[in-house]
Amino acid sequence: MIVDLLDTTTSKVSKEIVSMREQGGVVALGRVLTLVVLTTAGNEEVAIHAANTASREHPCRILVLVDAGAEEPTKLDAQIRVGGDAGASEVVVLYGYGELAGESDSLVSALLLPDAPIVAWWPHGMPENAAATSIGRIAHRRITDSAHEPDPKTALDQLRRTYAAGDTDLAWTRLTNWRIQLAAVLDQVEYSPVTSVAVEGASDSPSTVLLAAWLTLALDAPVTIVEDAAGTGIRGVRLSRVAGDIRILRPGLSVAELIQPGQPVQRITLPRRSVEECLAEELRRLDPDEVFGEVITEGLPRTNLRSVRRSDR
Repeated sequence: MIVDLLDTTTSKVSKEIVSMREQGGVVALGRVLTLVVLTTAGNEEVAIHAANTASREHPCRILVLVDAGAEEPTKLDAQIRVGGDAGASEVVVLYGYGELAGESDSLVSALLLPDAPIVAWWPHGMPENAAATSIGRIAHRRITDSAHEPDPKTALDQLRRTYAAGDTDLAWTRLTNWRIQLAAVLDQVEYSPVTSVAVEGASDSPSTVLLAAWLTLALDAPVTIVEDAAGTGIRGVRLSRVAGDIRILRPGLSVAELIQPGQPVQRITLPRRSVEECLAEELRRLDPDEVFGEVITEGLPRTNLRSVRRSDR
């Protein structure tokens, strides 16, 4: 069910939700959090789809604030989606025009679930300081996505300078399976010091940079980023050891090869993660991600960002 409210107010939207609930079409019970999505006109449907999919694991109220144009006359249009149009959630889309185009906690305060955590997500367009924004100040977690920025590496550096507990970035979440595989490989082989590391990935991939920063902290060894201009995301990792190199290489989209000294090549599943999967993972935890905090504030400055081209190796 979709209900449109044109030239409205958040008070009227709230009353409409209550009315729909009384009619039996909407229930608030079981909602575990409020997810506030901040996006721009034209990008909202992709974000809503991802949020709806993630909400099947985490039932929530989704508030989508759409910047519909600051140059337009000031007004607020809204759309309420429930049932099959809202996954396991109830979705409220607010189209702000004119003075209401910018994000504002006062715009969503009447629609927040009472006594429930708040998660803010910027799927496109990272703020300069997420924790200092109007919505960021009231949110328990703040999720950005540096991969969608014009200069992802600059975006990561900005996140490092403004980092506050509760911040995270989906470029980091995309690394979960890589971190699990690398940790498992080192646990299974005989101990031998790692003397250097090479992380191979796309030149514009923030995940490549964050993986290098994590390995810098975890292994206390020099890490070099090898740029693969023809690829996207992370292509491989080489751990140089006294006892022989270990390498994980992912030439395609989902299957990687594990190469170890004295062992046959193993094929392991290492698929690229969707936005829906990453968002669902981030919604599982409402406490600060301390490992990400250490990687972005301590590991990133120590990482050798003097990348080399793959063809130069």
